[in-house]
Amino acid sequence: MSETRKGSNIKNSPTWQSENYYYESRKKVETYSIIALFLLIGAAVLISVSLRLPAGILIIAASSLGIIIYKKTVVLYNEYTRSLDNYIVLNSKKDEVLNEFSHKIREPLNTLVIVSDLLIESEMNSEHKELMETLVASTNNMVTTVNELTMHSSGNLVYEQRKPVNFNLMSTVSSTIDLFSHREKSNLKFYLVKDHPGDFEFHGDPINIKQLFLHLFSTIENSTLGTPTEISITVDKQKGTSVETLISLTIEVDKEIILINETGREPSLIARLISSNKGSYKQKATGSHSKLNILLPFTNVLEESKPATASSKIEELIRKEKSRKEMKDLRVLLVEDNIINQKVTILTLKSLVKSIDTATNGKEALDKFGTSNYDLILMDIQMPLMTGLMAAEKIRALESTTHSHIPIIAITANAMIGDKEKCLAAGIDDYISKPFQPSALVEIIKRII
Repeated sequence: MSETRKGSNIKNSPTWQSENYYYESRKKVETYSIIALFLLIGAAVLISVSLRLPAGILIIAASSLGIIIYKKTVVLYNEYTRSLDNYIVLNSKKDEVLNEFSHKIREPLNTLVIVSDLLIESEMNSEHKELMETLVASTNNMVTTVNELTMHSSGNLVYEQRKPVNFNLMSTVSSTIDLFSHREKSNLKFYLVKDHPGDFEFHGDPINIKQLFLHLFSTIENSTLGTPTEISITVDKQKGTSVETLISLTIEVDKEIILINETGREPSLIARLISSNKGSYKQKATGSHSKLNILLPFTNVLEESKPATASSKIEELIRKEKSRKEMKDLRVLLVEDNIINQKVTILTLKSLVKSIDTATNGKEALDKFGTSNYDLILMDIQMPLMTGLMAAEKIRALESTTHSHIPIIAITANAMIGDKEKCLAAGIDDYISKPFQPSALVEIIKRII
């Protein structure tokens, strides 16, 4: 009884009725087109034997069907356009909900991860340590689940245009690999190779590149069914002009896999992503491995826009004018509006650095930046009054007049696809998403100072 009622509810739903109407209308158009074609063929035969009157009747009938076909086609086109608009709106709302959920759940998870890590390193008896290890394992499982949601946020091909930003292609590919490979029970092992000297700084939408690779990795994972699999990704510059550069992305897998399905009625999602970025591809599968070569054009970063990020010129200035500091000598500005997060971050670093000042929003951070000297800024992104991205841009603008550069690390619960690129485009040097292990933050600080 419940199954019958469920089936009835599905058939009565607006989505099902819309899809059913679209399918039936399309079938009618196809049927009418075939009938009209046969009528015209019949008319041509009748004309050839001088039977003009019946031929004329057939032509009139075919013309009438043509009018019906035209009207049905217009209705189908309007229905398709409306469905596409609804899809874009729903997809946008879905991403907003996921983004908000991800942000809210990462804040308390970050506290759990850091406090658990600190406690498990302290002295405790075996029974308490076992309980703490169970808590750590449960917390890690929650982190994995949230990261899965983050990855699946790019599960559909997004049609709306996003604001282009400056991004580093190698960093984009590398962060996508990290997102996929750091899950529990991942059977994929990645090797990333840059086959050309120089930078890979471009202007555009890095989210499309992440979508492409995430879908590609999912295809490989689903095809290998848990078998250990090695994936080699080689990034190479083919040719270029002052405006754009043609990049070759070569993906090799140590298994025979069809990486892009070419047998369906419509192009696969990966093929559509490549096409939407004005690229092309070739694939080859043998008994021992598979190879996919993707060619994509990338827009070069204009020289005048490069100072928006931590450019090589600034890095050279840092090397010349600033001696490398030890962690114990660092004066840190922590910009975080959540008091609990402030406390756990201070708890993590207070024994490792010289001093830590705090600010609760971007405006307060700018005021302290103007009156004190800091060696490092740890910046949250979502804050009241002024966001971390806006504060970072203003700090970089002020530094451009003083020829100085303070490293900024984003510590943020914004961990959706593309958030890292937004941070780098604002002039932030590095990025770590909540929840994080204290050792991971310390490693980034040591690398960046």
